[in-house]
Amino acid sequence: MIAIIDYGVGNLFSVEKALTAVGAKVKITSDAKDLQSAEKLVLPGVGAFGDCMKNLEATGLIPTILEQVATMKPLLGICVGLQILFEDSEESPDAKGLGIFKGKVKKIQASNLKIPHMGWNSIKIGRKNSAVKFSASKLLKNLGDKNYFYFVHSYHAVPSNENLITATTDYGEEVTAAVELGNIFATQFHPEKSGDVGLQVLKNFVEL
Repeated sequence: MIAIIDYGVGNLFSVEKALTAVGAKVKITSDAKDLQSAEKLVLPGVGAFGDCMKNLEATGLIPTILEQVATMKPLLGICVGLQILFEDSEESPDAKGLGIFKGKVKKIQASNLKIPHMGWNSIKIGRKNSAVKFSASKLLKNLGDKNYFYFVHSYHAVPSNENLITATTDYGEEVTAAVELGNIFATQFHPEKSGDVGLQVLKNFVEL
């Protein structure tokens, strides 16, 4: 069973429907026991970084999430669910993230483009300015450059360790589109709203 963490934010039913479509058994839950018994976790997120963290703290689930991640249980963060894996964000200076990854979430610098970045954009596997290749990315396997995904965001993660970044998108600057390390995976785009290529990402997660 894959547990979708319900903390009052995120496209829970869209994520549930998409995961079910690729063969997963899914439960939307805010019960710590369900997180402990699940094979994998999904952490969605929509809205402001600070509001998401406030809601997540109110559930009392943060210790359970961190404990389960420490057991190497796979976790997939989506949109702000990616951002709150980091330490903090320019969007909500007083809020602290989960700190699973070191780094900061920063506002997209795209002076000639509309913010938020909203709509379809292609991704590039790996970093444009790096010799490091991510052909071995588990979450993005069977996908290549030029695939289009659906984004809605004004901020993006800037990891202290750039090697966490498995995909970028261009929107005025090089913007983090996906990160991955060990059992932790996350996308800034919404795979559940990204058609067949989004379903492939979710299928890859289900089949880990």
